[in-house]
Amino acid sequence: MSDSTTQPVKATKTNVMAIVALIAGISFIPTLGVIFGHIALSQIKMTKENGRGLAIAGLVLGYVVVGFWAIIILFIVAVNSINGSLYN
Repeated sequence: MSDSTTQPVKATKTNVMAIVALIAGISFIPTLGVIFGHIALSQIKMTKENGRGLAIAGLVLGYVVVGFWAIIILFIVAVNSINGSLYN
C-alpha cells in the first residue's frame, strides 16, 4: 500500500509593491505607479512572489496617465505660445 500523505500547499504571497503600483497608477500619482511597478517586477523576479500582473497593470496605467498629462501640458504651452505670438 502506498503512503499517500499530502503535503500542505504553501500559498505564496502577493508582492506589496505590486499592489501599491496598481493603486498609485490608478490614482493621481502615476509616477509612483511607474516607480513601484518597476521595483515590484524586480522583487517578483528574485522572490518568485505573486503579483506580476498587478505590477504590469500599475506600470501601464502609470505610463498612460503620465503620457496623457504630458500631452495636455504640451498642448497648453503650444496654445499659449500661439496666442502670445498673435498679439505681438
